[in-house]
Amino acid sequence: MTETVDLERVLRDASLRVTRPRRAVLSAVAGNPHADTDTIIDAVRQDHPAVSHQAVYDSLRLLTRLGAIRRIQPHGHNARYEARVGDNHHHVVCRSCGNIADVDCAVGEAPCLAPSHHHGFEIDEAEVLYWGVCPSCKDLAEA
Repeated sequence: MTETVDLERVLRDASLRVTRPRRAVLSAVAGNPHADTDTIIDAVRQDHPAVSHQAVYDSLRLLTRLGAIRRIQPHGHNARYEARVGDNHHHVVCRSCGNIADVDCAVGEAPCLAPSHHHGFEIDEAEVLYWGVCPSCKDLAEA
């Protein structure tokens, strides 16, 4: 189940103001799933050219901390952001081009996978990355 974020409620609950940069960043993340920071900055600046890099970085950090967006960082890649939160889904990453796609839970309810030993931890989330080659890169390799 994908949860949509009510930005105004999330910010109000944290006693924070809804600002144009925060709203623009959330919109850019929602419109560009798995985008890196530069892509998000470019998307924000299309509609709001005066928004600074720092305002985007600060908004990404804040929105991630508040759970309005999710930050993922596959090994060897820049951080990416997505607006799909609340369902503990996973990702598949292309080893060749870095393309990322969503993968629904592997088994059962969140946190999706039961570890063989939890070492006393109370587990509330599982992060699984599948690695492979996307169809576009596979086609290029076969050509």
